[in-house]
Amino acid sequence: MSTQLKRKPVEETAQRMMNGGAAVNEALAIMGQRNKDVLLFAEGIDDPSAIYGTTKNLRPIYGDDRIIEMPVAENGLCGVAIGAAMSGKRPVISFHRVEFALLAIEQIVNNAAKMHYISNGQHHAPIVLRLVVGRGWGQGPEHSQSLETLFSYMPGLKVLMPVFPEDYKGMLCAAIEDNNPVVIIEHRWTHYVKGHVPEGYYTSDITKPICRREGKHITIAATSYSALEAMKAAEVLEQVGVEAEVFDIRVTRPLVTSDIAASVKKTGHLLTADTGFKTLGIGAEIISQVTETAFNALKAAPVRIGMPDHPTPSSRGYLPGLYPDARKIIENTCDMLKLPADKKAQALKIYDDTSSKLPVDVPDPAFAGPF
Repeated sequence: MSTQLKRKPVEETAQRMMNGGAAVNEALAIMGQRNKDVLLFAEGIDDPSAIYGTTKNLRPIYGDDRIIEMPVAENGLCGVAIGAAMSGKRPVISFHRVEFALLAIEQIVNNAAKMHYISNGQHHAPIVLRLVVGRGWGQGPEHSQSLETLFSYMPGLKVLMPVFPEDYKGMLCAAIEDNNPVVIIEHRWTHYVKGHVPEGYYTSDITKPICRREGKHITIAATSYSALEAMKAAEVLEQVGVEAEVFDIRVTRPLVTSDIAASVKKTGHLLTADTGFKTLGIGAEIISQVTETAFNALKAAPVRIGMPDHPTPSSRGYLPGLYPDARKIIENTCDMLKLPADKKAQALKIYDDTSSKLPVDVPDPAFAGPF
């Protein structure tokens, strides 16, 4: 059997391709033109890197008064943004790392998230916080965390984790228009993913997950970059006769699991793949909710895949096997479905033969798209 993975062909006509980072940049440009109340706050917004290129060439659109370079004072930065939001502005805060937002957690959790509730709906805090996560580069335990569970725990926040460029643009537009605080967690490796992005203004749904691939044997629900790993695993599994239904979670607050539960009632099996920690992770909550509503449909115990309960090493030598990946998804799927040993070995060989030989802290070029 051939080990060549085949993606569904992309229709070149009427398809406008760009990567996720460019989609963010376009969304910010469009929203800055549409609404003069949109402000951009960041530390390093004037840096040549332009926050991984996502804020490049926006000053001619926003002007000096609406692009604000902030000092290294995250708590103060968020406080200023919340005050501006209560006064009718729509600030977008961009952090180079999710960890920087931890220095502003009191403002985010106790002020922004609760503003609408404690004022009985009289006040709003329409701010967007872009928090970048990622892995690799030897950044170690302090700059490689995926902390979506922390923010998703808080009532009053919406938490988005886009993967594909169409969502990057549409979800950001929708977030800026939302009257309450929205946290967007961007895995930097998904900035490189290419896909179709419609022209002009549009919004994407920011309330629930989306099914990216239909199947009948197992339901796989994955967050952020792990959704790409799940898609690759599904492609491999298809070659050994397993049809996986893959959900891109996209939204971790509110966490809507009804479509996932309906899928489990069809497949009888559930596997989750997080970019964050396995313990107390998004996958754990998905499994809990699905078990409550579709317990009788489960033919085997659900499986969680996520980061282990220890900090991320800085050394590349310690990284193999650390991250959730397609190989782990394939292995656990084969075990859950009780596939014969030869079928499992065949699936893993296909994966190994078609995977990048690059180090684990370098993105797999197969995930660049188009999708």
